[in-house]
Amino acid sequence: MEQEYFKTDQKLLTNVNEIDISELYAKGYVFTRVKKGLFNQTRSLRINLENFELNSENRRIQKKNEDLQLEVRKLPYRDYSWEIHKLGKDFYSIKFGDGTMSASKIKELFLETDKSNANYCFTYSQDNKNIGYCLAYINSSIVHYAYPFYDLNVAKENSLGLAMMIQAIIWAKVNGKQYIYLGSVTESKSKYKLQFEGLEWFDNNTQTWSESLEELKALIN
Repeated sequence: MEQEYFKTDQKLLTNVNEIDISELYAKGYVFTRVKKGLFNQTRSLRINLENFELNSENRRIQKKNEDLQLEVRKLPYRDYSWEIHKLGKDFYSIKFGDGTMSASKIKELFLETDKSNANYCFTYSQDNKNIGYCLAYINSSIVHYAYPFYDLNVAKENSLGLAMMIQAIIWAKVNGKQYIYLGSVTESKSKYKLQFEGLEWFDNNTQTWSESLEELKALIN
């Protein structure tokens, strides 16, 4: 059974602008896939990009994926095909269980911008073949990297999921963003997100951002 999403508050807003959205993210809210304008306050994780530099582990993963190419595409996704939602559904079913993400929901997120909070997509290719995608919300100051999926036939030792995330973080920094949000960190399987410089997490008890990764690890163990 899929674990209930951890949230401490929820807001449904209409006609929000990027300033409103950035302020919501600064208060621990992130967009959901359920409905346009619906935001959950959670134990959000972000990188202050002013403090981000590649560490040795990041560089090791980059080296394993030297031929991975990133393209940032605005939604709705031009040249959409059924292979995208098949790849996504297979990924989420295998990794997280049947029913985690339906093919129809993936198609909606890529094509129906009147229903979705995502406005861009990171597309990853290797040898001129698309092997990974990640939906995103991007404005002038923030990026939310959300709902990644990729070809599980790519060798596990390449750590493709992390390589994709690293490229998105670098893109956000190069393009002058202040923060990149990496979703929630509420259980032990989220630990893979904790290997970057400049990390901050939203403490729902104090309603402030913390840099104490040891405290965060204690919470999610």
